[in-house]
Amino acid sequence: MPHNSHMTVKSLKKSHHHGDLRNALINAGIEILEEDGLDALTLRKCAARAGVSHAAPAHHFDGLPGLKGAIASEAFGIFSRHMLEAARSEGDSANARLRGICRGYVQFGLSHRALLDTIFGIDMTELEREPIEHDDSSAYQILRDACAPFVPAGTQPEVVEFQVWSLIHGYTMLFVRGHFGCTAPSDVADGPFDQVMALLDRIGTAPKP
Repeated sequence: MPHNSHMTVKSLKKSHHHGDLRNALINAGIEILEEDGLDALTLRKCAARAGVSHAAPAHHFDGLPGLKGAIASEAFGIFSRHMLEAARSEGDSANARLRGICRGYVQFGLSHRALLDTIFGIDMTELEREPIEHDDSSAYQILRDACAPFVPAGTQPEVVEFQVWSLIHGYTMLFVRGHFGCTAPSDVADGPFDQVMALLDRIGTAPKP
C-alpha cells in the first residue's frame, strides 16, 4: 500500500507555541525520535527544539520517563489512524477490514520505526502518568473490533485477539528490521505480506487433532 503523504508526523503536529508548550515539547520529542532514534531523546534537546528554556520540561513532565510516556500516548494515536485508514481502503467485509488493520500496522512500523520502538520498547509503568483512553479509537480497541467477527461461540475474545496480534506484530518487527531479506523496506509490498496474512483465514477455527 503506497504511503499516504497526509499520514506523516508533520501533518499531525500541533502548532508550536508557548501557550501550548506541553504539546510543543511532545512534538519536539517525536521529531528527535524520528530523526535520531530513542537514544537521542533528552529533555534538554526537546526544550531546545521547542525553543524554550531547558528547565521548561520540568513543569510539564516528571523527568524523561514522563516525556516518553506522553510521546508514546501521542504515538498510539498516530498508530490508530494508520490502521483505520488502511481498513477503510481495504474493503467492507470483516475479512477485508482485518487485513486492512494488519496492513496499517505494518505501514506504521515502516513509516515511523522510532515510534514503533517507543510504543513497544517502553516500560509500561512509564505510561501510568499518561493513561491511554481505551475508547473506540484506541489502537487495541481497533484490533479487538476487527477480531470480534472471528471469535467462535464459547471462546474468550482474547484468544483470537492474541493470535492476530502475535501474527501481525511478529511480522512487523521482523520485516521492518530487514529479516526477510529486504534491508531497507519502505512499503508493505516489499515483503511477503499477503502470503503471511493468508494465515488469517484460519483465525477462529479449531486446531486439527
